[in-house]
Amino acid sequence: MQQSSSLPEQNSPIDATPTLLKTIQQIRAELWLESSLNQLQSRLSDCLFSAFTTISQATTTEAEIFQTVVNELNSALSASRVAIALFPPQETVGEICYVSGSPSRRSQRQLLFVMPKTGKKLWLKLKEVITLEDLQQMEKQQPQSAWRLVEDANGVIGWLIIATTRIRSNGNSFKALQAQLRAQLVTRTAQQCVKSLAHLKQIQSLQQRSQNLGSSNQELERTNQLKNQFLANTSHEIRTPLSSIIGFTHLLLAQGYDPTRERHQEYLKIIQSSGKHLLGLINDILDLSKIEANQLEVQWEIVDVPVLCRNVLALVKEKAANRGLQLRLFVDPNVTTLVADPLRLKQMLLNLLFNALKFTSKGSVGLQVVPKGIFLHFTVWDTGTGIAQEDQAQLFQPYHQIINPVAGRNEGTGLGLVVTRKLAEIHGGSLEVESEIGNGSRFTIALPLQPIGEVLAEVEDQQLGRLAESYSPISENPITPSVSQEILLVEDNAPNAELMGIYLGKLGYQVSWVKTAAQMWVTLKQIEPAVILMDVTLPDANGLNLVQQLRSHQQYQKIPIIAQTAMAMKGDRETCLAAGVNDYISKPIDLPLLASLVAKYSKPLLGNG
Repeated sequence: MQQSSSLPEQNSPIDATPTLLKTIQQIRAELWLESSLNQLQSRLSDCLFSAFTTISQATTTEAEIFQTVVNELNSALSASRVAIALFPPQETVGEICYVSGSPSRRSQRQLLFVMPKTGKKLWLKLKEVITLEDLQQMEKQQPQSAWRLVEDANGVIGWLIIATTRIRSNGNSFKALQAQLRAQLVTRTAQQCVKSLAHLKQIQSLQQRSQNLGSSNQELERTNQLKNQFLANTSHEIRTPLSSIIGFTHLLLAQGYDPTRERHQEYLKIIQSSGKHLLGLINDILDLSKIEANQLEVQWEIVDVPVLCRNVLALVKEKAANRGLQLRLFVDPNVTTLVADPLRLKQMLLNLLFNALKFTSKGSVGLQVVPKGIFLHFTVWDTGTGIAQEDQAQLFQPYHQIINPVAGRNEGTGLGLVVTRKLAEIHGGSLEVESEIGNGSRFTIALPLQPIGEVLAEVEDQQLGRLAESYSPISENPITPSVSQEILLVEDNAPNAELMGIYLGKLGYQVSWVKTAAQMWVTLKQIEPAVILMDVTLPDANGLNLVQQLRSHQQYQKIPIIAQTAMAMKGDRETCLAAGVNDYISKPIDLPLLASLVAKYSKPLLGNG
C-alpha cells in the first residue's frame, strides 16, 4: 500500500509565486522609468516644435526647456523637489534659476544638504546662491543629489539638483525598485535635457541662416533690379550719342563733305560732342571698376586752384547758356594752390556741375571755393528742384538714380556721384549734400589743404619716383630731338592708323604704317624713324615684348618709343615704362596730346598744318 506525502512537489506553483511577484514589480518599475522618460521627451519635443514655428528669443526657449525638465522630473519622483543651477562663464559661484512646482510653492525652502564638518545648510530655493564646490560634494554624497548637464562642445552648462528626500519603500518592493532606478532616471533626464538644448541651437542656427538667406535674396533682388535699371539707362545713354555719330556721319557720306558748308561743320561738331559724351559714359563705368579694384591711377601735382576752376566753368559755359542759366564763380582770395590730381579734381567738379545744370530749369548754378579749417571746400550749388530727404541717402549708391523732374526721366548711368565721392575719399576728403525740395542743392567736396595719412605717403612716393627718374640712365643720356620727320606707326587697327597718319601728316611728319611685328622689322631696315608709335596688342606679337627686343639691338636703343594702348588701369603706365618705352598714351587717342609727345622727341617741320 502506497503512502501519500503531504509535502508539495518541487515544481509546485506555490514556490514560483515570490519570483513571479518580484518580476512583475521589476517590470512595473522599468515601465515607470520608461514612461517618465517618454513623457519628458514628449514635453521637450513640444518645446522644440514651438521653436520651429515661432521666432523667439534664445533665452526664452532655453528657459522653457529647463523648466520642463524640472517639472517633469519632479512629477516622476513625486516626493522630491527638483532644480537647475546655472553659472556665469568661468565663475565658481552661481544661483538656482529653475525650481519645480507652482509659483506659490517656489517661495518655500527645502533642505538640500548639510555639510558634514561645518554643519552648513544648503537650501533649494529660487535665486539661492550656490557654489561649485558645494555641488561637487552633493554629486559625491549618497544618495546623489547633483548631476552635471554636460555638452560636448562647451563642457558643463549647468547642474540638475534633487532634494535629498528619499523614496520610502515601507516594505513595498515596487517602491524599493523605484528608488534603485531613481539615479538612472535623473542621469538619462540630464542627457535628454542636453540633447534638446543642442537641437534648439541647430533650429535657431537654421532660422538665422534662413533669415540671412532671405535678407540676402532681397538684397540680391534689389541689386539685380538696380543693375537691370543701370543697363537699361546705360543702353539708352550710349545709343543716343551713337545714333548722332552714325546718323550725321551717314549724312556727310551721302552729301559729300564740303568744309565750306556751315551745315557740315555743325554735323562734325555734333559728332565730336557725341563722341566725347560716349567716352565720358564709358569712363564713368571704368573709373568705378578701377576704384573698386583699388587700381585707379592718381597723379599728385600742385594745382593752381583758381585757374582750374575757371577752366572747369569754361567747359560747361555753353551748356548753361543753352539752358538759359547763369554761371557764377567765387574763389576765396586766400586760396591759391592745392596738392591733388588735377584731372580727377576737374572730373569731380564737372560731374557736380553737369548734375546741377541737368536738374535746374531756371536761375543759376555756381561754384564756390573757400577754406574751412584744414580743408578746402568746393561747393557746387544750384537753384533747381532740390532732392527729397529720402532720396539723398540713395544718391551715392551705385546705379541708383532719381527721376529728373526737369527732363521727366532718368538720365546718365547713375555712377557720377558714386565716382565723385570715391575720388574725394582717395584724396583724403569727402563729399556731402544739402538739399531741400524747391530750394536747390549744395554738393560740397572737402579736400585737405595739406596731404595727410595715405595721401601724404603716396605723394612722397611719387616725388621719390620722379627724383629717381631724374637720375636714371635715360636722363643721363637724354634723347636729342631728331631732324628726321619719319614716324614708324605700328598699329593693327586700320581706322586708328589712318586717323593718326592723317593728323601727323598735316603736322608735317612722314608716317610709315605697319600692321604686324614682322612688317616692323622689315621696315626698320629701310628707314631710320625719329619716333616709333607702338601698339601694345598686335596680331603676331606683344608690343611690350617688341620694345624689349628693340632695346636689345644697339642700333635701336636710342629711338624714342611711345606706347599706345587701351590699357588704362593703375600700374599700366609703369609696366610700359619698365619695358623700355619713353612715353605712354592711352586710347582713345587724344590727338593734341599725341602731337605734343611726338614733338617732344622729334623736330616738326614748320609751316604745315
